[in-house]
Amino acid sequence: MALSHRLELRQGQGLVITPQLQQAIKLLQLSNIELDAFVEAELERNPLLQRDEGEGEPASDGEGERDPSLTQVDVVADTAAGREMDAPAEDVSPGERATGDGAEAEHAGGQIDWSRAGSGGSFDGEDGYEHALVEVPTLSAHLRAQLVQVALSPARNAIAEVLIDAVDEGGYLRLDVVELAVRLGCELELVEEVLSVLQGFEPAGVFARDVRECLALQLKDLNRYDPAMAAMLDHLELLAKRDLAGLRRACGVDDEDLREMIAEVRALNPRPGAAYYSEPAETLVPDVMVREGLGGMWHVELNTDTLPRVLVDQRYHARVAKGARSDQEKTFVADCMASANWLVKSLDQRAKTILKVSSEIVRQQDGFLAYGVEHLRPLNLKTVADAICMHESTVSRVTSNKYIATPRGVFELKFFFTSAIQSSEGGEAHSAASVRHKIKGLVDAEKTEADVHSDDRIVEILKAAGVDIARRTVAKYREAMRIPSSVERRRLMKEMA
Repeated sequence: MALSHRLELRQGQGLVITPQLQQAIKLLQLSNIELDAFVEAELERNPLLQRDEGEGEPASDGEGERDPSLTQVDVVADTAAGREMDAPAEDVSPGERATGDGAEAEHAGGQIDWSRAGSGGSFDGEDGYEHALVEVPTLSAHLRAQLVQVALSPARNAIAEVLIDAVDEGGYLRLDVVELAVRLGCELELVEEVLSVLQGFEPAGVFARDVRECLALQLKDLNRYDPAMAAMLDHLELLAKRDLAGLRRACGVDDEDLREMIAEVRALNPRPGAAYYSEPAETLVPDVMVREGLGGMWHVELNTDTLPRVLVDQRYHARVAKGARSDQEKTFVADCMASANWLVKSLDQRAKTILKVSSEIVRQQDGFLAYGVEHLRPLNLKTVADAICMHESTVSRVTSNKYIATPRGVFELKFFFTSAIQSSEGGEAHSAASVRHKIKGLVDAEKTEADVHSDDRIVEILKAAGVDIARRTVAKYREAMRIPSSVERRRLMKEMA
């Protein structure tokens, strides 16, 4: 068969991520601090951009009137209905209003009317990968990794997240548990129960509220906490003064035992969290504000104090464009103008997208805002994405490093997402924590070898109860709760018989 050359035209569809879209995606996942730094760099690079330092609306008369040659794009106001990003339709919904009608959107917020429920991205350089391999994890990351391994209900898990955020670089809890219980709308006993679980995490002594409790937790971990040690910890001031006679009387021990006890206390670490990497403390500024309105409505609005406002100087552009002579100069001016216009457009779309996602999260978790942490609902990215007609990846970027101020405190947007297991009967989904609790209950009910359930049998029982779950998921939950396999449980029962 002879070979020959020929030209063909083929038509096809493909997804191309343009540099402009890459910039828009990058802006979407930046935190407030990172966004401000990015805009500042753009202001230095692009001579056609200008930061708007004014407050409030432009004056209508007098010297406060804004120069008409400046094109203002307020990143908070929804003044550009129908604006469109160069993005796939399923990923970014261009020109969509975040919530409410036009009048509400102009105030960067909207009234969400429904009845109350019943019951950072960061961009590393070329050495980012190598840096990630050698970087010491932060204390909060280490604690959250352990939190994943314990089976806590959604309410307890939410309390644990707040407690982890309140741990300082030394490992001490800087939060009043009574105040936290009031703020989250739950019983003090529940907060104390969760704190007791967290105080069993590594490093030993973490989540202590003072030095005595920190040392006591470490001694309990070493199985060396007895009445004599408790008495010594109650009189640490005598140890600091080297009043050995007073310590001996307080502890009721002889000189040899006292020396051993002092050696053990001195071997403890009064700052258990110091071994972990600590990030520089930053002021937590919320991106979104939620306040309760009349008639059981929640008002959601952006925190305009943290959003940069930029202007495109049209007069300066006209002057430099007129003075450009060479093709290189004309190209530079055109590129600067296109970049400036796209930046203000991207900032506007970012603000509207954040507001839209936040409003849907508030709508889904209305029970938590109204009645407390016990009413957190199972929620995932797909649920929010489907409700607002966006892609899950967009919702994920929006909720990264973004914080929302509510009447119950300031929380990261990801705080409101709790995993769920679908119902086998098409009903309401089950929380993953509640499914783990069911599995643990089945195992705890085993009294004899004949009662021991295999993973397959547990799957059958759960499906009969309306929980659609796979065998591998049951095995994963069982291992996370450190429950032995059915074979090992039968052997243990046989040995104990």
